[in-house]
Amino acid sequence: MKKVPLRKCTGCGEMKPKRELIRVVKSPERRGENGELISGGEVMLDLTGKASGRGAYVCNNPECFELARKARRFERSLSCKIPDEVYESMSRALKNGE
Repeated sequence: MKKVPLRKCTGCGEMKPKRELIRVVKSPERRGENGELISGGEVMLDLTGKASGRGAYVCNNPECFELARKARRFERSLSCKIPDEVYESMSRALKNGE
């Protein structure tokens, strides 16, 4: 029997199969030769589950997303400050089922 990977929802805290959850990912930062930031550090929904970077999981449920947002659990998991505009675009994408 194949083992099903489980992940914890940052909203409700329940352990669920990885395939049932949506991943929120912070892309890795890329720096130039002089140490200046080229790109990276963007926070977005990863519906494929394959994007590189640090990830946190949330149920496919707007209520769980809002719980995690209010408690700043995404910011804690991804170790960065997340602007409100990013939360709004992720929330819209989640509600539209993109």
